[in-house]
Amino acid sequence: MSNINKKRKTFYNLVGALIILGTLITAYNFIDLDQVIESEPVTPEEMITSESLKYGFDEQLYTVEDHVLFPNQFLADILMGYDIPLPKIFELENKAKDVFSVRNIRAGKKYAIVRSDSCSAAEYFVYEPDPFRYVVYDLRDSVDVQIVEREVTTSVETTAGIVQSSLWLSMKEQGLSPMLIEKMEDALAWSIDFYHIQDGDRYKLMFERKYIEGDPVGIGRLLGAYYKNSDNEYYAVYFENDEYSGFYDLEGRPTKKGFLKSPVKASRISSSFNMNRLHPILKRRKPHLGTDYAAPYGTPILAVGNGVVTKAGYTKGNGKYVKIKHDKTYSTQYLHMQRFAAGIKPGVHVKQGQVIGHVGSTGLATGPHVCFRFWKNGRQVNHLKENFPPPEPMPKEQLPEFFETRDHIIEQLDHVHFKDESQISENQPETTVIKLRS
Repeated sequence: MSNINKKRKTFYNLVGALIILGTLITAYNFIDLDQVIESEPVTPEEMITSESLKYGFDEQLYTVEDHVLFPNQFLADILMGYDIPLPKIFELENKAKDVFSVRNIRAGKKYAIVRSDSCSAAEYFVYEPDPFRYVVYDLRDSVDVQIVEREVTTSVETTAGIVQSSLWLSMKEQGLSPMLIEKMEDALAWSIDFYHIQDGDRYKLMFERKYIEGDPVGIGRLLGAYYKNSDNEYYAVYFENDEYSGFYDLEGRPTKKGFLKSPVKASRISSSFNMNRLHPILKRRKPHLGTDYAAPYGTPILAVGNGVVTKAGYTKGNGKYVKIKHDKTYSTQYLHMQRFAAGIKPGVHVKQGQVIGHVGSTGLATGPHVCFRFWKNGRQVNHLKENFPPPEPMPKEQLPEFFETRDHIIEQLDHVHFKDESQISENQPETTVIKLRS
């Protein structure tokens, strides 16, 4: 090769090298150095801001393994299986005491192991005590514990149904929450005898349902209830302001009267007040001066009204029993308890609806039930036939605000329609979402 060709080749190589170098320099000027410097570990506070993350962790950056705690499974056994040394577990247990103690972790609950990859040690342990929150245990160098509250949205909804056998069965077959059923009974228990409802009775409800990430997680407040029994219609409207809260009828009178109609929820009358009953154990005619409510062992027994406990003891016939004096006129008694509620003893003041004991079969009883007895002026009477005076309405100055709430709720209930018989057999409720708010 001639000298001229050698010089030309060298020149072209030099030019090419300069071009490549210039390209690299230009590209370098456009590189954000912050993007190539290794970032600090992301904290749980920073991670929970993204809705696309699971427990606040980006699953493209972390391996998140979901599990369920088994009975007799201990946190130390779990974490040691993911290369967490025992001293760090002790440190975690100590730091968690004032936030969410590891001793409160229960079998059957969800938990997750979070780590950088499937081969590395665990970096976080996440425990989910309920759908509304989860606990993040940071297992890295600086052990930390924090509770993260999930965002909850509340939907105001309505539903309607027709009783075919029992209210509970009707509502459960429609997929309605037992909590909603209980709230309806609480709202109307002073107006309706739910132990003697009939096929064809109708009800409408307006209530709050809570959602997390689009999934229903619970029932909020019952806002309005309607019940039609034969030719009678009953309403309960929830009203709350700075001075009043509770259920009221259409005139602004509290639906909550002086006494509950039953001391036990979700029960049935197994023996009524009867002056000539054949005693099931003694096998002789003897007046039954009370009403028996059959319910499973351990079912809570409620005080039917405010009062003071005068007796909490045991006799051969009554078994474990409690007697309450409500005022100068009325007293009540609850027999055959399995056990008393904590703190129930003579001299203690109790409130209406407070748990005073649990259903049992102590004393002369053939099965679990509570024999409920009602005294009026020192004489036992059938409480189901008593006409108690209506409660006083709220003051007139409060009524305009109440009527505004009442009219809104009644308007929404009026727009709820009952399904015909063919649709009812499908066991599907007619539920309408009225509005959605945070």
